[in-house]
Amino acid sequence: MILRLWSGWTTPGGAADYDELLDREVAPQILRRDLPGLERFEVWRRVEEEEGAEPEFLTAMWFSDVASVRAFTGGDPHASVVPPRARERLARFDTRSRHYELRRRHR
Repeated sequence: MILRLWSGWTTPGGAADYDELLDREVAPQILRRDLPGLERFEVWRRVEEEEGAEPEFLTAMWFSDVASVRAFTGGDPHASVVPPRARERLARFDTRSRHYELRRRHR
């Protein structure tokens, strides 16, 4: 199992608009691709934002293997996949994603 993490930051006033775009367009577009090996896809927003800080959104995607990640990105597994309309709403974003391999689960 591979966990792919990517972050993007908006302006304080643009967070609600970006959040809506994620729900309305970005996530549905990814899910419509019906990617083999995509097990789970979640969007998180950082809680402890300071006054005036750029709100951070974190996408967490669980893939069965690196080949599935490559299928999602079109080749380079670390490449960011940020649609143009999302780029317009972000102040900045990770140009490379981070990946973690599941070693064990504890309950």
